[in-house]
Amino acid sequence: MRLGARAASRGFRLENHDSVVSTNDIALARGRTGDPGRLWIVAAEQTGGRGRLGRPWQSPRGNLFASLLLCDPAPADRAPELGFVAGVALAEAMDAVGAPAGAVELKWPNDALFNGAKISGSLLEATTTADGALACVIGVGVNCLAHPEGMAYPATDMSAEGLDVSREKMFAALSDALSEQLETWAGGAGFWAVRAAWLKRAARLGQRLEVHANGASRSGVFETIDSRGGLVLRDGAEEFTVLAGDVVWPAK
Repeated sequence: MRLGARAASRGFRLENHDSVVSTNDIALARGRTGDPGRLWIVAAEQTGGRGRLGRPWQSPRGNLFASLLLCDPAPADRAPELGFVAGVALAEAMDAVGAPAGAVELKWPNDALFNGAKISGSLLEATTTADGALACVIGVGVNCLAHPEGMAYPATDMSAEGLDVSREKMFAALSDALSEQLETWAGGAGFWAVRAAWLKRAARLGQRLEVHANGASRSGVFETIDSRGGLVLRDGAEEFTVLAGDVVWPAK
């Protein structure tokens, strides 16, 4: 496993593991104990990988499991934007390894879809460094060789889509793409550009979505994301913004 050439030239570092509970857990621990950041933690296998809201993330060998530690990357109120930075980078990395034009879309807030099926997700977590600064971790899982069955949503992997993409090749492309998108984002000053790139990939833009949060659901036409990444929906004459929740496609 190696960093992409662009990432290596920009001072990113890599720590390889065989089997771990969670790459995010290791990255968070490194942040708490004084690592300066720009550190990738990559593992061949996770025994306790997780997604949003503590949901389990199946982590078999052959897929990519990687977490990037960033120390003091931005003011705390801008840190959630990193999820969109990661999404754009994931899509660009998939393009770089051979995804056909238009195949990769982004589902709010943190999933990548390949031909409409989930192929990747990211998890953003944060902790505090020893000197009280913010440490953020972007965890990424990409289905390269296998994908889970029996889920509530369609899932896929690179191999199933006809692409021979190893986890090593995927990681090199991802590390390069994310280093570039972090420069574009510039601690929040360039979120307008990240937002524009994300919207070009947005799944179901202009269509009706359902959002489930806190035991309730609302639906509306997906209009845009706002200047901080909130999901903007319209239901008739009412426009409203969702800051957190699960997006599902309405039943036809």
